[in-house]
Amino acid sequence: MTPPDIAGIHTEADLTEFLTHYPERMAFGDEAPGDILDRWFAPDFEFRNDGITLDRQRLIDHARPARRNVRRLHVEPHSMMLSDKGIAAHYTLAATMRTGNLLATEIYLTGRLAPDGRITTIDQCTRILPTE
Repeated sequence: MTPPDIAGIHTEADLTEFLTHYPERMAFGDEAPGDILDRWFAPDFEFRNDGITLDRQRLIDHARPARRNVRRLHVEPHSMMLSDKGIAAHYTLAATMRTGNLLATEIYLTGRLAPDGRITTIDQCTRILPTE
């Protein structure tokens, strides 16, 4: 049985929630970043972004500057796929920074899921989009 504090991804609604709520909680949440990670990711997860592997500590460390510098986030899912073993998504994440600058990133993500629905691997490719 899955503990109640583990979200996991079991439906397309769960995948949408992960895409939108995970970055919001990491950037703006009152919870410790490690607790947020544990809700969505299996203990031994691998997260590769543009060929760079980010372990649990590097993701936690990434949350600190985001919490200082990001003022607003918007996630726009374009397409998603879900199976009992994996996820795929194409979405845009736009962040308004403390300086007022907008940073928009197009993201292509594939991932594998543990039986409890938590993520065991993510491979994603990103592309910075031009902003006005």
